[in-house]
Amino acid sequence: MLNASEIRVVRGQRRILDDVSLQVSSGEMAAVIGPNGAGKTTLLHAMSGALLPDGGAVEIGGRALGAWPVKELARRRAVLTQNATLGFPFTALQVVMIGRSPHMGRHPGRGDLRAAAAAMSETGVLHLAERSYPTLSGGEKQRVQLARVLAQIAADAETAESNVGRYLLLDEPTNNLDLAHQHLVLAAARRLADAGVAVLVVLHDPNHAAAYADRIHVLQHGRTFAAGAPRDVLTSHLMSSVFGVAARVLNEPGRDRPYVLIWPSASPHSGATH
Repeated sequence: MLNASEIRVVRGQRRILDDVSLQVSSGEMAAVIGPNGAGKTTLLHAMSGALLPDGGAVEIGGRALGAWPVKELARRRAVLTQNATLGFPFTALQVVMIGRSPHMGRHPGRGDLRAAAAAMSETGVLHLAERSYPTLSGGEKQRVQLARVLAQIAADAETAESNVGRYLLLDEPTNNLDLAHQHLVLAAARRLADAGVAVLVVLHDPNHAAAYADRIHVLQHGRTFAAGAPRDVLTSHLMSSVFGVAARVLNEPGRDRPYVLIWPSASPHSGATH
């Protein structure tokens, strides 16, 4: 389990995060949503270890985050940030192979190459393997970087390693992607969760969270506004209170996942299902 307990981050006189707690279990995909400035990325950075919070604690697998040896943690936990940049003229495959560094000796083995190829296939960039990374489009670079982190935590098929105890943290992974590739990326994360990985993803679109996540954690002004299953969390009241938009939330009979319709007018049409 990835467990953040009462995380507090203070910058000057402002509390960026104010005692926020969040848990993600193996086999679960949790989404964090909220308006700009709510603290979503700060929470992910605290839970990844990139930022030391001013209060609270983060544990992975029942062990304090700071107690993990760096290489051992890197084999189990991978993080995709919003602005993963690389200026060297590596090929796309070489970028993905960087993710295998914690597993490799001086040279990659067959298992490392298989993990990289599988990750690139999963994210739809295998055909770009020999392309120079700096020449790729923004969306292509984003998917190559996702392949890198997928390769980083890939279980070894030869030794029948389990995905349980592996953690994937994604900060707005759909940035720069067209509609089809947004869903390709989120579906890949969903499949990893179904295979036993604990997945935490920061998203802007509540419908993406509703479609793919098991639980949604909503932040507003650095605090938890709501948390729970998509059907319980996404309501017209929440959309108005947190995002400042008029919305109609559809909850179809027999379907556990709601869908949010945003209306341009000040109030939604009558007959909404909340």
